[in-house]
Amino acid sequence: MSSVMPIRRALLSVSDKTGLIEFARFLASKGVEILSTGGSAKAMAAAGIPVTEVADYTGFPEMLDGRVKTLHPKVHGGLLGIRGNAVHEAAMAEHQIQPIDLLVVNLYPFEATVAKGAAFDDCIENIDIGGPAMIRAASKNHDAVTVVVDVEDYAVVQAEMEANNGGTTLGLRRRLAATAYARTGAYDAAISTWFAEQLGETFPRRITFAGELRQEMRYGENPHQVAAFYANAEARPGVASAEQLQGKELSYNNLNDTDAAFELVAEFQDTACVIVKHANPCGVALGGSQKEAYLRAYSCDTESAFGGIVAFNQPLTGETAEELAKLFLEVIIAPEITDDARAILGTKKNLRVLRTGGLPNPQSSGLLVKTLAGGLLVQGRDNRLIADELKVVTRRQPTEQELKDMMFAFTVGKHVKSNAIVYVRNGMTVGVGAGQMSRVNSSRIAAFRAEQAAKTAGDAESWAKGSVVASDAFFPFADGLLAAAEAGATAVIQPGGSVRDEEVIKAADEAGLAMVFTGMRHFRH
Repeated sequence: MSSVMPIRRALLSVSDKTGLIEFARFLASKGVEILSTGGSAKAMAAAGIPVTEVADYTGFPEMLDGRVKTLHPKVHGGLLGIRGNAVHEAAMAEHQIQPIDLLVVNLYPFEATVAKGAAFDDCIENIDIGGPAMIRAASKNHDAVTVVVDVEDYAVVQAEMEANNGGTTLGLRRRLAATAYARTGAYDAAISTWFAEQLGETFPRRITFAGELRQEMRYGENPHQVAAFYANAEARPGVASAEQLQGKELSYNNLNDTDAAFELVAEFQDTACVIVKHANPCGVALGGSQKEAYLRAYSCDTESAFGGIVAFNQPLTGETAEELAKLFLEVIIAPEITDDARAILGTKKNLRVLRTGGLPNPQSSGLLVKTLAGGLLVQGRDNRLIADELKVVTRRQPTEQELKDMMFAFTVGKHVKSNAIVYVRNGMTVGVGAGQMSRVNSSRIAAFRAEQAAKTAGDAESWAKGSVVASDAFFPFADGLLAAAEAGATAVIQPGGSVRDEEVIKAADEAGLAMVFTGMRHFRH
């Protein structure tokens, strides 16, 4: 059998009718007989394209509100019959089954129906049955049948038919079959995930994840690693849904770091700026204006900010853009980018600028997935901050300003790699210690960064003086807390829960610190 198979008969039945008429008109010009159903048939007939209703071809009417229309031997036999197989061809002839050489199907919009918050019964009615069955049949018989499930592949098939006298090559049919099986797999994944959610099952017996390819990258974290970016169906504003307004293609590390920055900045109601480097915040601040928030965040660590990611929780203004343009940055992300800001940043051709259209909800649920050898680790999103209320455990009560800074610091610490220590003063980070094997070393590093920030600003005294300190998990010993006190911190916020809590509380009292427990830790590995 030749690898090029002519297309003489096609079945077109699509929910998304983008490009349908143009493609059908091309097929008709090549003498292809077209079968179709429902709205697709009506649209082609209205455009003057010869089309035969599937019900007329099968001799069996659509029924049960359209639930049964293509589930018929004359359809599935036409898709599954093996060309050149005498037994198959004899059976097809006996039952008047014509071979179908091309199947074009896109499925009922189940994912879109769920995304718009439709009622349970409406979601159920948008589960396609005949479509996936036909797609699987055509894909299985790809030696002879061409299957198309994506609008963007119309042009590919058309080009092949033009180049091969109305036929397609085996190579293309195999690629399209693989694409088709991936589509039905993703469709079933969406249905099973939704159904589990309806039943309140966070972790069903079997769990499936699916994504749509958005970008193949030059490399991953390192040049020898391959990488790609897939988007899932979660309607969460961020890097997956953002519009890139300018700049070079986003890299693997760009996407990872930008996601970290935007998820953190969305935690704040007041005007905020977050600067991230290698997935850790190096500067976070609130400000009376967006420009002030950025300048304060930048001042925390001017060295690390170079080549960093900057995120805002409000529309980016021209005034802020003028400051941003003075520094080499990789990515800027904000809910909106004003026209003034676009004009200013447009002079930085390589700078990537992203507009998300909104902010993610830090309190929303969701699943996070990490791969291991031979398996997956799945957990819920870290969508809370403290257990119930803060518990003051020291003799000294924190001041109102210390409490405000504590909550700010603990929020930032939730987004810092463990072990995490964050120094904050007056609504801005002044030192961040991240990813250390020892909590006391994170505390020392954060104190060092506060000293460096002060020197850069021309201040004689470390910015840690008068600051508060947040720890993402409890202090297992008093040493980390004492390091913070030595640096000049006046108050500490931490989860508590160590067997040595009393020892740590005693050390805090002796150092004159105020300390509160949150009852909730925030490891981030």
